[in-house]
Amino acid sequence: MESMKVAILDLYNNVPNEGMRCILQLIRNISEKEQLELTHTVFDVRGKNEVPGLDYDIYISSGGPGSPLPSDEPWEDPYFQLIDRLFSHNRTSNQKKYLFLICHSFQLVSRHLGIGTISKRRSTSFGIFPIHKTDEGQTDPLFQKLPDPFFAVDSRDYQLTEPNWQRISDLDAKVLCLEKIRPHVDYERAIMAVRFTDEVFGTQFHPEADGEGMLRYFMKDEKKQQIVENHGEEKYNEMVASLLDPQKIGLTESVLIPGFLRQTI
Repeated sequence: MESMKVAILDLYNNVPNEGMRCILQLIRNISEKEQLELTHTVFDVRGKNEVPGLDYDIYISSGGPGSPLPSDEPWEDPYFQLIDRLFSHNRTSNQKKYLFLICHSFQLVSRHLGIGTISKRRSTSFGIFPIHKTDEGQTDPLFQKLPDPFFAVDSRDYQLTEPNWQRISDLDAKVLCLEKIRPHVDYERAIMAVRFTDEVFGTQFHPEADGEGMLRYFMKDEKKQQIVENHGEEKYNEMVASLLDPQKIGLTESVLIPGFLRQTI
């Protein structure tokens, strides 16, 4: 059985979440299905300033709360140094390192690389929404098993817009997806997925979210009350219905991160 080491970069800053559970479950699932020994280590990036070295094969950097805008928090410099080292390593080595960036991490790295503008949204995006592929997204191997549009969990106060096409071209990056179409408002649609390189991939949505686990989470009285108070009962009922639909969250969860992990084998 082939063995690979996975570093999970936890950016949740000790805030309770479902993201880490979902990431760990996906790693266990793909390990069993592919007969691949995936040993993993979790690094508490923001809570304990923990950052791995380059002795891992795969890196998955999580979502998280708070602002992705520049700060003087002590974890930022070591985190971005790791990102730079991964890109540098892949430019010079035949033994590639793979990196998947989720939501908060995606925003941080997009800002760090200068591929567009990170800004605060006029209102929180929270729900299960259609994600639309660009022309390049239509042919990207990770998206080929998903319809257009496909559905994903979106939970963010910030966004990546105003792409810097010259910088994107210099990096040979690809913009793969945009957020839902909103003809009733005159706002630019946010970029929802980027292939930074063959080995580095990121999404502004949450591809790790699983319908069954998220449904259990949302059915808890405390969580239901929180969603209804903040977003309304109609939004809550809409999300529960989407979580029950296997062609929505379940499909996205079964395709993107598993597909990414398989490409590393």
